[in-house]
Amino acid sequence: MDGARGLSLALVIAGMGCGPAFAQALDDTAFEQQGKASYYHNRFEGRRTANGEVLDQDKFTAASTSLPLGTRVTVINQENGRSVDVRVNERGPHVRGRVIDVTEAAAEKLDMKQDGITKVKVVARPSAQPNERLKAKVRQKVAAKKAVQQQQTKKPVAVHRVAQN
Repeated sequence: MDGARGLSLALVIAGMGCGPAFAQALDDTAFEQQGKASYYHNRFEGRRTANGEVLDQDKFTAASTSLPLGTRVTVINQENGRSVDVRVNERGPHVRGRVIDVTEAAAEKLDMKQDGITKVKVVARPSAQPNERLKAKVRQKVAAKKAVQQQQTKKPVAVHRVAQN
């Protein structure tokens, strides 16, 4: 038995009798982004966010242009390994190369306040979402990203012209 068949058989056997938990584990592929994070300036304190909440620098919330409002994500500081869980309640950042803005409380947990900007990985898991609608939206993001990656890895097809007489 070759390695690929053995692994497939092992996965099938491991999944027998596990039911929904096993299916969920397979369906919990995370949406990931890498880029820079910044944190909100204090001048935004008290202003309304995109979902209507008042911005509170002491809460663990964030702004994202690519994730739906309400999405729960883990932000990992790639320079020191620290992480924080936040909820997207605002649109932004509106600066090229930045993938997320976080509140001051989240910035403290990430140990990024002194520099103000740091390299991060943003991870959104379907299972971490508070409702089925957001779980589905995160799964759609994962599927869309996979489709783009597959398109980028396809080898170009050579086109040969046939001479016409």
